[in-house]
Amino acid sequence: MNDGHFAATPGTVYFVGAGPGAPDLITLRGRDVIEQADLIVYADSLVQESMSGFAHKPGVRIVGSSGLHLDQIIDLMADGAAAGGVVARLHTGDPALYGATHEQMIRLDQLGIPYDVVPGVPAVFAAAARLKVELTVPEVVQTIILTRIAGRTPMPAGEDLRALAVHGASLAIHLSVREIRAVVAELLSCGGYEASTPVTVLHKVSWPDESVVIGTLADIAAKVEAAGYTRHALIVVSPALDATLRGSGAHASRLYDKTFTHGRRDAGSQ
Repeated sequence: MNDGHFAATPGTVYFVGAGPGAPDLITLRGRDVIEQADLIVYADSLVQESMSGFAHKPGVRIVGSSGLHLDQIIDLMADGAAAGGVVARLHTGDPALYGATHEQMIRLDQLGIPYDVVPGVPAVFAAAARLKVELTVPEVVQTIILTRIAGRTPMPAGEDLRALAVHGASLAIHLSVREIRAVVAELLSCGGYEASTPVTVLHKVSWPDESVVIGTLADIAAKVEAAGYTRHALIVVSPALDATLRGSGAHASRLYDKTFTHGRRDAGSQ
């Protein structure tokens, strides 16, 4: 397209990050692909159906994938692309994070079907926006770890929560709220976090019915159980969530310090 919009290539499958939930948090490129799609296959257990409202092409086919297995999904996408259509495969958040896209790409490679990836807004950054916090506060925490606990998908050696918690970093724990007590036990077992460490659990962040539970490692499990969260929730553990940081006036970045020189500004410049 010559109007500044992204031009999708016919015969191609696009893995589109649909963002955390709110339709207006999809990228412009993601919206453009949906508008041009002949077939939309979306993770209907995680992606809002309203996302398909961007679909404008006459005759577009929209299919939810929650009831389909991998072979059926691949057959749908391969047939749509082989017929010369634009195929939009919508995943929640960003396709690179717990999107089960790896196996889909392998199968498309085997079939010789071209595909591309459109990144999306991960839930952890929607959560930070919702909470109005920076997850990398200078001199407090400078690392963000995105992880999960073992379920039907086991964790690789060295990636259990106990090992990761040693760092005391900002921790975004996906797909784990049902096991909140196990999560807390693991995080407290290695000394990386104290019981007073702030924790926020966000349920369906950016959706119309989003809700938030705020606590510490000492009390968050009981609060989450009282709220009834069993899925669609992100656990954020971080010293950056400490509300007292806002009132301290400390921990400012050097980037905008008037005494700090960098390639675009001399120290002391007015």
